[in-house]
Amino acid sequence: MNSFEMRRREFLATSASGIGGVALTSLLQQDLNAARQSDVSKRTDPLAPKSSHFPAKAKACIFIYLAGAPSQLDLFTPKPKLEELAGQALPDSLLKNVRFAFINKNAGVKPSTREFKQYGDCGMWWSDRLPHLARHSDDICRITTMHTEAFNHHPGQLIMNCGHQRFGHPSMGSWINYGLGSESHNLPGYVVLTAGPAARGGATNWSSGFLPSTYQGVLFRNQGEPVLNLNNPAGITLDAQRKSLDALGALNQERHKALNDPEIQSRIAAYELAFRMQSAAPELIDTKDESKATIDSYGVGRAGVPGSFANNCLLARRLVERGVRFINVYHGGWDQHGNLENDLKSNAEVVDQPVSALLTDLKQRGLLESTMVVWGTEFGRTPLAQGKDGRDHHPFGYTIWAAGGGFRSGYTHGKTDDIGWGIEEGPVHIHDFQATLLHLFGLNDKQLTYKFKGLDFRLTGTGSEEGKVVDELMA
Repeated sequence: MNSFEMRRREFLATSASGIGGVALTSLLQQDLNAARQSDVSKRTDPLAPKSSHFPAKAKACIFIYLAGAPSQLDLFTPKPKLEELAGQALPDSLLKNVRFAFINKNAGVKPSTREFKQYGDCGMWWSDRLPHLARHSDDICRITTMHTEAFNHHPGQLIMNCGHQRFGHPSMGSWINYGLGSESHNLPGYVVLTAGPAARGGATNWSSGFLPSTYQGVLFRNQGEPVLNLNNPAGITLDAQRKSLDALGALNQERHKALNDPEIQSRIAAYELAFRMQSAAPELIDTKDESKATIDSYGVGRAGVPGSFANNCLLARRLVERGVRFINVYHGGWDQHGNLENDLKSNAEVVDQPVSALLTDLKQRGLLESTMVVWGTEFGRTPLAQGKDGRDHHPFGYTIWAAGGGFRSGYTHGKTDDIGWGIEEGPVHIHDFQATLLHLFGLNDKQLTYKFKGLDFRLTGTGSEEGKVVDELMA
């Protein structure tokens, strides 16, 4: 073997200087760079998926919020005793020290005019206003003994959505995304859809409060761009936008190194998410891939019925399929101090079929088991008449329900008295319900905290206000 061949073989075989070593080093460097990029992504993306405190039953929540407080006495809880007492005033012992919005203590008892029947193997009661939803009785967990301290709309909406009657606290969707992150890469982890008159609390109901702003609910519109200013101005290409975002991101990263402000990382993540949403959001709201049978089942385009709520229920299912963690579907206009019969009828016609179709659709696709659907509101209505045809606010003994996501099915929890005024068995405070909801997501509400102004805040209150998980509500 000549000297040239010896040098060639040594060159190839020597790991320190051989071609094999160079190639191996290159491959290892690529893996290292990828790992570093992954680590950077986890550090810079506040919505990166996180582990729960313990195994979860729910992956997503569709929280349908009926703003204004529908009457439980005319939808869910028949009270025959009211027929006997019709027109009579309640005893002073019940009304003493009671603070309601507009209560007239001399008002007479008002029985419901609706017809009630029992449905399903569980025998759940429903009025004739909700015939479609009644068919889902055996999938529903109904709570008839909800109570709250709030007796006006905005404070009531805040405590139901954010756990406190004061401004500036994070909403449930924000807390859940803070605790778990999101499985969706191209859409926000928390989306808000609205229909009907606006909720009194407006955007304060889906605020991130003192949490970083990346956890705030993102309001999607029913027409035009899904999110305002999502599309590029004329003449701006995606390539030009990408270069601008890279430059802006580099500047923000330098600023973050100097200040270590988590809000800067939220800003970077928001810019990047908006860039990805430019293709994902239009695809989401384009329902041309849905069958006519599916669209018709939701009641989209029904004659004489506003269609945005039905469309929002369909979009909610599509959002769940795309990994969005929490979806609020708001429908306003349920504040019936008067004109109860007509307004309740029209509102029920708007929501009954779409929510029923949503439950059916999720179940058929195998999603209901891991997706909770909640029907919620701020408080209920009194058994007393207000004016000719109305009911006042009633902050205790009202009804909400949930289905899927680990909630117990075919179950009615608690008992109110014969006239629907007070609670006799199984009271559930709003904080108790929130603690239970978080538990089904695998989150301990006492451990899901955020330090703000030197205090550890949480969704479910502190001290005597704190919530307790209600085991009876869970499967």
